[in-house]
Amino acid sequence: MRIVCIGGGPAGLYFALLMKKNHPEHSLVVVERNKPYDTFGWGVVFSDATMAAMVEWDPESAAEIQDAFNHWDDIEILFKGTRQRTSGHGFVGIGRKKLLNILQRRCEALGVELVFETDATGDLDFPDADLIIASDGFNSKIRNAYQDVFLPDLAVRPNRYIWLGTNKLFDAFTFDFRKTDHGWFQAHIYKFDDTTSTCIVETTEEAYLAHGLDKMEQQGSIDFCQDLFSEVLEGQPLMTNARHMRGSAWLNFNRLICGKWSHFNGNSHVVLMGDAAHTAHFAIGSGTKLAIEDAIELTRQFNIHGHDKAAIPAVLHDYEEIRRVDVARIQNAARNAMEWFEVVGRRYADQLEPEQFMYSMLTRSQRISHENLRLRDAKWLEGYERWFAADAGLNVEPDKRSLPPMLTPFTVRGVTLQNRIVVSPMAMYSAADGLIDDFHMVHLGSRAMGGAALVFAEMTCVSPDGRITPGCLGLWNEQQAVGWKRLADFVHTNSGAKLGIQLGHAGRKGSTKLAWDGIDQPLETGAWPLLSASALPYLPHGQVPKAMDRADMDRVRDDHVAAARRAAAVGVDWLELHCAHGYLLSSFLSPLTNQRNDEYGGSHENRARFPLEVFEAVRAAWPQDKPISVRLSCNDWFEGGNTPDDAAIFAQMFKDAGADVIDCSSGQVWKDEKPVYGRLFQTPFSDKIRNEVGIPTIAVGAISEADHANSIIAAGRADLCAVARPHLADPSWLLHETAKIGIKSVAWPKQYYSAKAQYENNLARAGK
Repeated sequence: MRIVCIGGGPAGLYFALLMKKNHPEHSLVVVERNKPYDTFGWGVVFSDATMAAMVEWDPESAAEIQDAFNHWDDIEILFKGTRQRTSGHGFVGIGRKKLLNILQRRCEALGVELVFETDATGDLDFPDADLIIASDGFNSKIRNAYQDVFLPDLAVRPNRYIWLGTNKLFDAFTFDFRKTDHGWFQAHIYKFDDTTSTCIVETTEEAYLAHGLDKMEQQGSIDFCQDLFSEVLEGQPLMTNARHMRGSAWLNFNRLICGKWSHFNGNSHVVLMGDAAHTAHFAIGSGTKLAIEDAIELTRQFNIHGHDKAAIPAVLHDYEEIRRVDVARIQNAARNAMEWFEVVGRRYADQLEPEQFMYSMLTRSQRISHENLRLRDAKWLEGYERWFAADAGLNVEPDKRSLPPMLTPFTVRGVTLQNRIVVSPMAMYSAADGLIDDFHMVHLGSRAMGGAALVFAEMTCVSPDGRITPGCLGLWNEQQAVGWKRLADFVHTNSGAKLGIQLGHAGRKGSTKLAWDGIDQPLETGAWPLLSASALPYLPHGQVPKAMDRADMDRVRDDHVAAARRAAAVGVDWLELHCAHGYLLSSFLSPLTNQRNDEYGGSHENRARFPLEVFEAVRAAWPQDKPISVRLSCNDWFEGGNTPDDAAIFAQMFKDAGADVIDCSSGQVWKDEKPVYGRLFQTPFSDKIRNEVGIPTIAVGAISEADHANSIIAAGRADLCAVARPHLADPSWLLHETAKIGIKSVAWPKQYYSAKAQYENNLARAGK
């Protein structure tokens, strides 16, 4: 085959040498616009894992790269007058020019034809090529010529950065955070050869403009950065290799992903590789890694399918299928890291102590978890756990292991939770006339004995017409209160858990069948009339609710107050007001479901007016020494609905009204929603509200392991973690997860204590 690589970056060069090495009979040409052995840029970074793959695929070039690269395990952070360091992270840094020169020499040795100082106009310049590799970078002419085929999705990010260098050598990947009168700046610094380190300086658009950096020439920007980071630079100057750029040389990062990666132009197959196909933010140093791994995978597919023209379509199909998944994983991690730096000032740097700030930064991509940190640097993590436990009020004995973050206590008003794990409210649809029965006693009682600190029953309805289904719990009469007292007495007598009640009204989502008979489907018999902010049914064939008038609002408010008083009288410890998931109070908050044109519709203040009326009335009726949380849908997952920014506005309103905690859920407001699921997928909403609004939060959603909970709580992304479905599968989830991470100091119920040692021993035998 005749293969032409347009663009002589890491992707094109490495693919060319691998293919020529595997099948020397191929004609491989790399076309590069720069001069021979001439390239621009400072150092690049990739992981130990990528280096291991390069050793496997081409030991010769890998050996030369290993001789030239700088390897380090340490990360050091300068922040608020502290200098903190942790080890075990495994990075490789090498000068971009050095890397490309090594790959160029290897290509020449293998017989790859290198064509320099040739700026190809596109794929049609090479009509005799069987395969054209579009490795021509982010500004790819080939990709841009076929935008309707490749479907590039481009997002320009808000932060500004400038890529500089220094002769000060660093023995760790160093991050320096500096606050100015106009905001925070951060430097990402790493050594890449014997004489030089890369220094990327990043800040927000607001700080960039406020300091007048947009009006400076390059030298002015360099002088500004050199002065700001003089401590870490220790007097060494900063340098640029972008004198060819006009103006300040500050850039915005462009995140790119393409809908399709290959195309047949009538003569040749064309495939995108490296930055032409995708970009990932420098916050996790992944651009070169992705390019190298693209080249390896495309070569692997030719080895699988065969090195002839007929195999090209299958090769390109499987290459894209495999790499799309891997790239998405890296891009997601890079996005998390990138977004962390975009809000680092107002969300983290201004809020967190240095110890927690460092933990948050280390786990910013969400690829590194609590136990992964233990594998990397157990000594550092154990020190952090001791700090966190002491900050939570525990007396940590020097010769004993500290409790991990999820097992530390948490106090709100007069209530102290024994740990940070909550049994989330989960509808059981198993009540008759709203009454707690033996099922609920067993169900909720067993989870209280299972170790969780706070156990919620399902949403408890404040009136008969506030139920979702005929099987929902209620607290609208004294007979129901008797069952709640029985439950509260059992929980308090037989466990260390606190009992929570989530009060709510189903609104437009009420009068439906039990979930297993048809979730959200309207009742065929025995239906009751519905209320909502506006007369909009939840399903097209559902019952149309009445748009509430003032009398309806007064009645619903008073129903909530009466239920709260009953709950307090029977000994419930914690109250949550349900303002999420499209139920009645949520229907006022979302512009999708609130189409009113009176004082209860329109602006945030108007949409929140009635939910706040209910909250304030309930707060006044609820004991002052007991907490109230508010559950919000922090993202409607539908265009025109509430976003996380809207949720933060509402959270601030509830905080000002006296809410103690925000329970951060999302969705279920609009039937055609399009949520983006994934591990810990709702935790970012909690993170935003906790650290920007300044109120404790509960994180929910796809939290299934102790590692998840410890990571969230340790980083300050939430104060509590609500675990739902895992608690359905295992009532003793917390006790079992605690044993899995080697914590033996958590007490089991005395009736079950004989099983504790056996369970721990079985885990030890299984190597878990």
